[in-house]
Amino acid sequence: MTSSPPPETSARPQAIVVIERTYSAPIEDLWALWTTKEGFESWWGPVGFRVEVQTLEAREGGVLAYAMIADSPQMIAAMKSMGQPTSTSIKGSYGEFVPNQRLRLVQVIDFVAGTEPYDSVIDVQFLKVGDKTRMVIALQPHLDPHWTKMSIDGFTSQLTKLDARFAQD
Repeated sequence: MTSSPPPETSARPQAIVVIERTYSAPIEDLWALWTTKEGFESWWGPVGFRVEVQTLEAREGGVLAYAMIADSPQMIAAMKSMGQPTSTSIKGSYGEFVPNQRLRLVQVIDFVAGTEPYDSVIDVQFLKVGDKTRMVIALQPHLDPHWTKMSIDGFTSQLTKLDARFAQD
């Protein structure tokens, strides 16, 4: 008798994904994109989505709450075809918070059907490289490989907004 391995949903067997970008911008400008309402709203969310920040307390332990909203006809149609809402409220907080050096964003994932809420963690380092800034982003895996892939795809998509804004090396 053979048995299938259990689904990979109770532990996080997947690897941390690290994404790096170097931009022709001062650290302070990139830091502000993560820590101010205007900055966060200007780039957060995959292409075809936008966010509206309700609360952003830029400090260790500070609350971050926003709505992720599909705003292109293609994304609205895609979300509806998957039976997903076109707007989702996201709540989280800032964990580690060292201005212009590093931060940890902890978001509560409470919208996955059939799964108890869990934390999604993004760690970011900001490094000065001459007159440029290198951002090193570590995405912790989700409980389910499908949602890890969705997270990586979405984050990579939203980084294209920064790629277009700042010259990238």
